[in-house]
Amino acid sequence: MAQSNIGDTTLVKISHAFNSLATVVADSGNGTAVEVAPFSHACSLLSPLFGCLGIAFKFAEMDYVAKVKDLSEASKSIETLPSMIELDVQANSVRNAGSHTRNLLRVKRGLDMVRVLFEQILVTEGSSLKAPASKAYGQVFAPHHGWAIRKAVSAGMYALPTKEQLLRKLNEDEASAKVQMQNYVTASTTLIQYIDKLFISRELGIDW
Repeated sequence: MAQSNIGDTTLVKISHAFNSLATVVADSGNGTAVEVAPFSHACSLLSPLFGCLGIAFKFAEMDYVAKVKDLSEASKSIETLPSMIELDVQANSVRNAGSHTRNLLRVKRGLDMVRVLFEQILVTEGSSLKAPASKAYGQVFAPHHGWAIRKAVSAGMYALPTKEQLLRKLNEDEASAKVQMQNYVTASTTLIQYIDKLFISRELGIDW
């Protein structure tokens, strides 16, 4: 399994971390479960990316960082994602504000937003991130946000960095970035499907 090195770029670290999680998911049929600690660590690697997107995603960055921190704290006493959800099910607290399970669902949406963003960056010509970011927000976050937040995000889209500016902030060149973004898209798709299954198999739903 590929390991990240200290000198690796943000995208390389993200790619390695999520590839490792996807490998665990591939083995989940043999009883292996994704552990909370490596999951929360991998998710924390995405936080700088939200910061690089500017004011449009400031709300998402603050919310995402807080919820990833909660999962990181939970990892000190809870080993796996399934057991974490099960504890909330037993306590009848799944949908309570601040529950680990609720936070996991919100973090998963952050992963999904970045997945769609990267997908769209890979297929969109030109240097503007407005179309990729708008598609990612509209597909993942907008259905769960009220009018005021949607309006604020829409206004903030005009302050997005260009693709070149984003890659500079991430200390990345375009050729390498494309490889790492595709790696993340593939690995995160596997992980997101795994998390969705954890919710659906317990009849918890994923649209709340």
